Amino acid sequence: MFKKILIANRGEIAVRVIRACRDMKIKSVAVYSEVDKDALHVRMADEAYFIGASPSNESYLRGEKIIEVAKKSGAEAIHPGYGFLSENAEFVRQVTKEGISFIGPSPEAMEAMGGKISARKIAIKADVPVVPGTTEPLQSAEDALKTAREIGFPLMLKAAAGGGGKGMRFVEGEEDLKIALETAQSEALSSFGDSSIYIEKAIVRPRHIEIQVFSDKHGNFVHLGERECSIQRRHQKVIEECPSPINDSDLRQRMGESAIKVAKAVDYVGAGTVEFLVSDLDKSFYFLEMNTRLQVEHPVTELVTGIDLVREQIRVAWGEKLSFAQEEISWDKHAIECRVYAEDPENNFLPSPGKITRLRVPQGNGVRDDGGIYEGSEISIYYDPMISKLAVYGRDRSEAIDRLRRALQEYEVGGIKTTLAFFREIVEDEEFIAGNLDTGFITRFNERKRKRDIDEGTRDLALIASALAFSNNQNSTVKDNGKAEKTVSRWTIAGRMAAFQNRL
Repeated sequence: MFKKILIANRGEIAVRVIRACRDMKIKSVAVYSEVDKDALHVRMADEAYFIGASPSNESYLRGEKIIEVAKKSGAEAIHPGYGFLSENAEFVRQVTKEGISFIGPSPEAMEAMGGKISARKIAIKADVPVVPGTTEPLQSAEDALKTAREIGFPLMLKAAAGGGGKGMRFVEGEEDLKIALETAQSEALSSFGDSSIYIEKAIVRPRHIEIQVFSDKHGNFVHLGERECSIQRRHQKVIEECPSPINDSDLRQRMGESAIKVAKAVDYVGAGTVEFLVSDLDKSFYFLEMNTRLQVEHPVTELVTGIDLVREQIRVAWGEKLSFAQEEISWDKHAIECRVYAEDPENNFLPSPGKITRLRVPQGNGVRDDGGIYEGSEISIYYDPMISKLAVYGRDRSEAIDRLRRALQEYEVGGIKTTLAFFREIVEDEEFIAGNLDTGFITRFNERKRKRDIDEGTRDLALIASALAFSNNQNSTVKDNGKAEKTVSRWTIAGRMAAFQNRL
């Protein structure tokens, strides 16, 4: 087995990989930028090396510097985590050229699945259903309009070379197409250096469900079931579950078989995720893309299946066979993960960087928190503002939600704004509890919340008006929303008015 592994990443995923290395008695090597010199992953690793200034293009994206550190430290392998260089085929080639193992798939598999158009072609050839759309980039606005009329509205414009919601636009009708195409191309170019855009038919109110696949160098392919990833903001996931609330064993088997077909088509090795859109109407599903790396939400799969995916990645990279077979996998528990971000949900989820002045992480039965921070650490402006991944599990979805509610109540982060309050409201939402999820969930949740606030404000305004009508008296008797009469003091009126103003 490897004696030493370099983790080419930062934050919670670097900490996660370091812990797997400790379990396996493998020494870990961390790399860090200027702003990360006191980061948790740096403190935890056996060795740590400075690689550049704070911007990622001067540090974590400097492949040649990371390889230099790997050679200097004597690391035999590099684990990329996710993001940064994790899906950079040229980096993988340079790593292997230097005689260092890359813990992930081949560069050829990355390239085949990295382009969304090429991935669609592979899925079609593998007889996996895809969303109706183009298999070549759009050439012009005229080409886009002609194709859109053939496919039909509504539709989605998508960047061919990227993900994370960048370069993606929903188009409801012809009048919106031209400007949507221009903005999508501009965003794709600035995000990925490639302005190529393709069109897909928009599936109305779809679920976003992904299948975890795993394979080794001996030709063994297994899927570990699905994750429900429909709750998203700006096309990025914030809550994930395993299994999906649909929990349909036949659908799981069919999607799992399709995911394995895609992985086999590119001779995939290691952990990968095949993503699908699923119609809630008839449970038809369509290939979306493949992520050729470990996913952020992998903990929910680990909690349900009992398999350590990072440990398995390391074993497979060393050349060992998978430690499990398809028939050994079961989904008799339920897990839910919340991505805790330093963001302001009340201000369109804008980042909220700063110093963490207080931190209390939830514990107890069925709770796991994958974090990369500590009390006193800084959330930087340079990187993704994720603080941690809070995951819970139970015997069923109801028990998992109960534990998530309790864990969210215990979780405290001071000094910055976070998404914790937002999640506390989500777990009380009737639609969430019922499992009625799709990619438009947050939009509708916010609409329900606004309506509740308006209803409460209207009630309080009526109460204030009634009380003020009798303001000549020290205490006034009024009716509260048609209920029994009650005595309301001027102090109560003042409190109601303050609460009403706060909601406004």
